[in-house]
Amino acid sequence: MSIVTVTLNPCIDKTVSVEQILPDCKLSCTNIRDYPGGGGINVARVISRLDVPVRAYWTCGGENGRRLQQFLDDEQVPHEPIPIAESVRENLIVLEDKSGNLFRFGMPGPLLRDSEQQLWLTQVSQVPASVDYLVFSGSLPAGTSPEWYGDLLRAVPDGIRVIVDTKQEALRHALEVGVYLIKPNVREMEELVGRNLSDHAALEQAAMEIIDRGGAEVVILSLGRGGVLLATADGFEQISAPPVHLRSKVGAGDAVVGGLVAALSWGKPLSQATRFGVATGAAAVMTAGTELCRKEDAEQLFKNM
Repeated sequence: MSIVTVTLNPCIDKTVSVEQILPDCKLSCTNIRDYPGGGGINVARVISRLDVPVRAYWTCGGENGRRLQQFLDDEQVPHEPIPIAESVRENLIVLEDKSGNLFRFGMPGPLLRDSEQQLWLTQVSQVPASVDYLVFSGSLPAGTSPEWYGDLLRAVPDGIRVIVDTKQEALRHALEVGVYLIKPNVREMEELVGRNLSDHAALEQAAMEIIDRGGAEVVILSLGRGGVLLATADGFEQISAPPVHLRSKVGAGDAVVGGLVAALSWGKPLSQATRFGVATGAAAVMTAGTELCRKEDAEQLFKNM
């Protein structure tokens, strides 16, 4: 089996630590690290660490794009950059040591011109038939629209299972097209259905509404530290996250998707694959910055669940 990920708006994540964030003070930063970032890129990094064949398609431009290429080469993640004129963005992630709080600052991304959007449509339409899973993960870049995102999903060749992890109107258009699997959190699910989801029964009902109208075959609802709610036409299963020492939550959701898709490619049933995805997400929070997970941690957590 083979997996391709799509990252339309990648980034370099610059992570730093400070003792305490105070106004009007010059703050000394330590533990300064740069990591490749963006939803689909992180998913591909996780899948690669699990020794599963994967290829990352991503938007590449400017000096940050060249740096991102080098990061992926260094991690031996097979990838295919889609060239654009403007530069890939850089985000800032600040860990406040005193409180343990994480502050995330997202910078403006590049604008995709019409010709570059068409290049993406062509790239997606030519995904090889041998690909089993195509994972769209992350935000949309400037210049694109949710309608274009829907067109991108419609361009996917028949027979490939599409997994989507995005939000707001892009996610809504994905459901209009109809995909295999989505992974919203509770807030994103509330935005989709237009109401508060205050208890477990309400979450189940909202997930089933999406499935019943053909938006997705599988809904994996992220419950944060509570794990996930797996919903299909056959019913529901809540999978709790194993307790671990928290170092960084950045990329944990991407790790869940990566572990899930890797396990599906091994032939695991959906329930077990989702359980492995939760274990992989838990393994990711055990590492600093966006280092993501170690294979041995994910496997051990899965065994203990």
